[in-house]
Amino acid sequence: MFKVLKTQGLARRGEFTCPHGVVQTPVFMNVGTQAAIKGGLSAWDLEHIGTQVELSNTYHLHLRPGDQVVKAMGGLHKFMTWNGPILTDSGGFQVFSLSGLRKITEEGVTFASHLDGHKIFMGPEESMQIQSNLGSDIAMAFDECVENPAPRPYVKASVERTQRWLERCIKELDRLNKLPDTVNPGQVLFAINQGGTYDDLRIWHMQQLKNLPVGGIAIGGLAVGEPTETMYHILDILAPHTPEDKPRYLMGVGTPSNIIEAVARGIDFFDCVMPARNARHGRLFTWEGAVNMKNAKYIYDDRPIDPQCDCPVCRRYTRSYIHHLFKAEEMLAMRLSVMHNLFFYNKLTERIREAIDNGNFDAFRQEYSEKLARKI
Repeated sequence: MFKVLKTQGLARRGEFTCPHGVVQTPVFMNVGTQAAIKGGLSAWDLEHIGTQVELSNTYHLHLRPGDQVVKAMGGLHKFMTWNGPILTDSGGFQVFSLSGLRKITEEGVTFASHLDGHKIFMGPEESMQIQSNLGSDIAMAFDECVENPAPRPYVKASVERTQRWLERCIKELDRLNKLPDTVNPGQVLFAINQGGTYDDLRIWHMQQLKNLPVGGIAIGGLAVGEPTETMYHILDILAPHTPEDKPRYLMGVGTPSNIIEAVARGIDFFDCVMPARNARHGRLFTWEGAVNMKNAKYIYDDRPIDPQCDCPVCRRYTRSYIHHLFKAEEMLAMRLSVMHNLFFYNKLTERIREAIDNGNFDAFRQEYSEKLARKI
């Protein structure tokens, strides 16, 4: 399912094959939590801005419209009319983000719905069943994401439980894929490495994952409060222990600079809500750094958001117009801005792939890692 085509240092250029297509890596997955990109982008839009993988969330789709509804409609691909690969998060991140509304046991997690407070139980088997109903190409293992920093005894107990949950996920997804009415019998499971900011726990867990029958390995529990350098350190210490024949997914990351630096440390898959969220507030990415379209200096600016960008927005609209839309509180401001930012991220990983292909990733990293982190 995954093959490495070329390397430069630890940076990898690869291909991941799944039932709905071949993914060129490194790749940034566009986040449509509830089967929709916040900001008004459709599946048709995703096809035209270079999206390879769409990502949706198990917990949210279980609440509404309900995974049984999605299954009855033919699965997530038909439901949202997206024909490319889809990854579904397991609901495990909600164990972290809804910490005030949940209780964890060995069997799983009991949530109070953030919508109406009703009780929901989700364990490894339930997460796999929901994701099977959704029919994604990649199902994520059910895990616990702990905050950083957290006490070592808690993190140790948590990562050991996450490993036991993974073994249950493997068994249940294998059972589900063999059922006659399964939406996507080619669905594969990605494991998730946890361990907080403790080097030995991270390495121990990665060693447990090495020989398990999973399609890829994610690194979770980062970008949740720890300094960026700590995140890079965890990637550095995990690199020698991570299987080379499986894709590596850094969950929830991040900024353009984060992506470049993580690729340099061997990461293949990325996702983050940040580019779409920033766009909805007028903060847009360019190849010279980030700009704020709400700034008054753009009132008379007839240039595109980024003169170096060939996205549908930059080919047609001016900074002046985008600024006006935000000030007038028009929904079109968010739609055009989200389209630009996601195009930028998709183009960023495309340029990273080209740089590795051409053997000049180090030069690309040197030019853009710091530049893309600055604000104009």
